[in-house]
Amino acid sequence: MGGFLQFIWPIVSLLSIPLVSAVLSNTPVPRTYGIVLFRMFDMLDVYGPSEILQFIGGSYPTNIVYIAETLEPVTTRPVMAAMNPLNSSVYPSLTPTHVFETAPDLDVLIIPGGPGWRNPTSLNATMAYIRETTPKVRQVLTICTGSALAARAGILNGKRATANKSSWPTTVAANPNTTWVPSARWVEDYSSSPPIWSSSGVTAGIDMMLHWVEKTYSAENATNIARFIEHVRITDPSIDPFARNETVAEQA
Repeated sequence: MGGFLQFIWPIVSLLSIPLVSAVLSNTPVPRTYGIVLFRMFDMLDVYGPSEILQFIGGSYPTNIVYIAETLEPVTTRPVMAAMNPLNSSVYPSLTPTHVFETAPDLDVLIIPGGPGWRNPTSLNATMAYIRETTPKVRQVLTICTGSALAARAGILNGKRATANKSSWPTTVAANPNTTWVPSARWVEDYSSSPPIWSSSGVTAGIDMMLHWVEKTYSAENATNIARFIEHVRITDPSIDPFARNETVAEQA
């Protein structure tokens, strides 16, 4: 039993960290986070934010719902056999908790990226849900090429955003009415309600989520979560190790 307690105590301690900034604020902290799923989503774009939010759930009532067009498991497996020429079995699936029609009211909408955002026909229902839900939430967070999907849905018109730099040309082409920022770990746009934050590629979503925790809950909580998952944070959104050698104006 002693070994078990030695293992579990750090987890219990972290989950019990008081969220000082939230206590001092009159603004209720978010309760329900919704993550949109589609075929060929990027795993870490979904599991990174989920990992961070599970710690928040130890201090505040927090729900994560996974939303897709159907309740069938959503796979990361490529649609075309040519994208998996060796027929490898390395593609997990995640079972949604809700379909678009039954999803609960959300406080925060999270849009992950992944190669599937490029599918020209199968994402119509997904984009419709994003368009209809965005005006009803307090915050939208996009991870990696999730900003490209958000741009296709039209919610980034007239806004600043960034994305995975490895997918930059196709992302920029998704919506010329978005001001794409080629050098940013993440971008925070407050030009209209709700605010929309967008991160650069994959692991940048973890940095953005930890910054979200810092601003929404407390710096102490963000620091302790980063330490527990042994993640060295980039806390300055202007520091981008993978920045494109372009200017914002060239992509606006």
